[in-house]
Amino acid sequence: MFIAAAAIAVSASAQRTTITANKAGDNIYVGINGGAITGLKNNFKNYGLTDKKNAFSVFSPEFGVRVGKNFTTVFGLALDANLYFNAVKKTSPFRLSKTFVQGLDVDLLGTANLMNLFAGYKGEPRFFEIIALGGFGWTHSFNIYNVKKVNAINSKVGLDFALNLGEKKAWQVYIEPSLVYQLQGWGQADILGVTVPYDGGDFKYDVRNAGFSLKAGVNYKFGTSNGTHNFAKEQLRDQAEIDALNAKINAAKAEADAAKADAAAKNAKIAELQKALNDCMNKPAAAVVKQERANLQPSVIFKQGKSVVERSQEANLEMIAKYMKNNKDAKIKISGYASPEGSKELNQKLSEKRAEACKTILVKKYKIAADRIQTEGLGATDKLFDEVEFNRVALFNDVTK
Repeated sequence: MFIAAAAIAVSASAQRTTITANKAGDNIYVGINGGAITGLKNNFKNYGLTDKKNAFSVFSPEFGVRVGKNFTTVFGLALDANLYFNAVKKTSPFRLSKTFVQGLDVDLLGTANLMNLFAGYKGEPRFFEIIALGGFGWTHSFNIYNVKKVNAINSKVGLDFALNLGEKKAWQVYIEPSLVYQLQGWGQADILGVTVPYDGGDFKYDVRNAGFSLKAGVNYKFGTSNGTHNFAKEQLRDQAEIDALNAKINAAKAEADAAKADAAAKNAKIAELQKALNDCMNKPAAAVVKQERANLQPSVIFKQGKSVVERSQEANLEMIAKYMKNNKDAKIKISGYASPEGSKELNQKLSEKRAEACKTILVKKYKIAADRIQTEGLGATDKLFDEVEFNRVALFNDVTK
């Protein structure tokens, strides 16, 4: 207990790096391993065999899988499952099991990264690490001579000498020496053909019930929520930096609000100008004529680039039609104009079309004889009226006067 308390104190002083949160699915790894296990002290005579063989004289190959999770940069849990195989020839007196698989065990192990415990975590795993592990599990052995179906509580302690590999250090390979103790066993024994209960002994760590295991393994560490395969450093900021960032945010918000207000003011101005333009386009001409060319008062105003008579202008044509019906001998000339915008050729054609558009309505709608109407296009001008838009016009002259 004293050693554990001292280790925790050392770990607390070493952990000066703030780590990102460890979510439930983070820092999980899986792996496989393989090697061999042998007894530390000869106890073959307990099975009626010779006792001349010493420790390490009989090996059992083993193969295992491991699933684990690191809860902190130091401590974690791992679940181990191992199979032990009988590699000694069938004719050998040291063959303890009558089956190919001699036994199996499942262990729950606590892990402690000693490098991080005493030296702290620097933001990513070191290339080389030493990891202590220990815990308890269940062992089952198959048909060990006169003992059948033996189960036991076991305890395992060991060290992993690990290398973290790859650009992201997602792979870990290790060499693991360990001791496996059988603490308490139970099962059945066959003595002189009679099956009796088997009691493997008391709970105790005894070298006579221990095996030495040496194996190599490889683990793969899954990706985590921080974008790596391991624990990552938290990106901390001091208060001065936070205040500076808040000031930038507030300045950006103020600038955005000012731009929004400016855009609203411009939109209102655009709407005002658009309304004024529409009102101007729709009202009849009331400007003073500078050039005395027309002796009939009504005129027809056109929209920019258009030669279609707007409905608002048809009343003026109706007045011309009424004048011609009241004066049966009168003949008129329609003079079309364009404002100065655009090319000379385009304005000439536009002025001609405007005069023809007025004649077409007088002939078709008001039934005025076509031979009483002349048309001419006089191109662009800015001399008729003060307002530019009023120069997009058709004027009427009684040529009989």
